[in-house]
Amino acid sequence: MPNEVILIAAVTVDGFIARHSREVTTWSKDLHLFKEQTLGHPVVMGSNTYDTLAAELEGRKMIVVHRNDNPISILESIKEDKCFIIGGGKTYARFTSHLTHLFITPHPLVMGRGIPLFDGEVPELNLKFQKMIPVDEKNGIFQYQYKVLKF
Repeated sequence: MPNEVILIAAVTVDGFIARHSREVTTWSKDLHLFKEQTLGHPVVMGSNTYDTLAAELEGRKMIVVHRNDNPISILESIKEDKCFIIGGGKTYARFTSHLTHLFITPHPLVMGRGIPLFDGEVPELNLKFQKMIPVDEKNGIFQYQYKVLKF
């Protein structure tokens, strides 16, 4: 099981990751950083997220999870020290209690409705800010990295 289980997501300032489950996200400005950070690591995603990918994520082991898959079993099957949970909202919610870090990139966009970052019931998480990485400083886009504090 990985020592680091990292949620990585681009979100709107009102907390949505997409307008609908089949949206191919074109508004995200952090894809270069996403690639840099996830390259060489397993990435876990739901089947809807997988279906919206334009191409396979080269250099990464892609693990597609389904509604009935057990998050612990999925994580125990990963031999690497670090993995990323890359979406969507239901998958983020299902893996919440196993997260060690959150890498969140808010974008200057308000959708009003759509798929929330956590699409389901989640436990409360206390986070400790670790660092901020510039993505597009001119437009005020930064990635915020947090460590999940265990109770």
